[in-house]
Amino acid sequence: MLEGCLDEPLFLTVDENVQTHCLSNVCTHRGAIVLEGEGHLKGMRCRYHGRKFALDGSFSSMPEFDCVANLPSEKDNLLRVALERWGPFLFCNLNPAFAFDELVKPMNERVNFLPLDRAVFDPSTSRDYFLKANWALYIDNYLEEFHLPYVHGTSLAGLDYSEYRTELYPYGTLQLGVGKSKEDSLMLPEDHPDHGSNIAAFYYWLFPNLMMNFYPWGVSVNVVYPVGPERTRISFLSYVWDKDRQSSGVGADLHRVEMEDEEVVESVQRGLRSRLYDRGR
Repeated sequence: MLEGCLDEPLFLTVDENVQTHCLSNVCTHRGAIVLEGEGHLKGMRCRYHGRKFALDGSFSSMPEFDCVANLPSEKDNLLRVALERWGPFLFCNLNPAFAFDELVKPMNERVNFLPLDRAVFDPSTSRDYFLKANWALYIDNYLEEFHLPYVHGTSLAGLDYSEYRTELYPYGTLQLGVGKSKEDSLMLPEDHPDHGSNIAAFYYWLFPNLMMNFYPWGVSVNVVYPVGPERTRISFLSYVWDKDRQSSGVGADLHRVEMEDEEVVESVQRGLRSRLYDRGR
């Protein structure tokens, strides 16, 4: 997030016991970056002074340090970052302020019936978008539904606007997109809290910059990256479990929906420069 300011050098390893680790990519000796790019290694060696680490981040050895007192200590190991797996996704956190389960519990309660473990990344429908607006304006637009009949009147015509609703959670929100057609809706189990409704999509926002949008065909993960005060990059990442349904329903033409959103958000960015405008009611 905000590369050059709030970013953090990290990397993932899978060790001999098939355990996944998220590790600091900064050598504990003199701060050099340990790994550049991807690869298959049995261990890591820092190119600056030759310090070596195992795949779990533990210190292995260092040339000419044979007689150093108290070596190795915990400070010689690469720092492990909190890592959690949810479906096909890995979440890491430098300094957790609350349990990971608190973040994903609202999603678990609604989407745990979906075949998340079968979701496969689809590069053909994944891409980055660049927006000439502040990142928070993009988030603000995502979180309110009042614009749907005006901005997305045709592209999201399959949604029943009168049934659209938002639920608030401590670390995110859920927008329930109720569809007009049962055919393009999710097949909900009988014990599901929304059973009987034509749910065309579950739109989740997780604070501060992550959206996870669940459709009958899979999930579209949207990551919002601030690039500058009036510049934003949005990564659309598609994970598909039913390719046959990807061309129907409200999740069929996400590119068009994104273009409509970007046009109106950039309009707001220009409007906010006005010396006459204060703020909305």
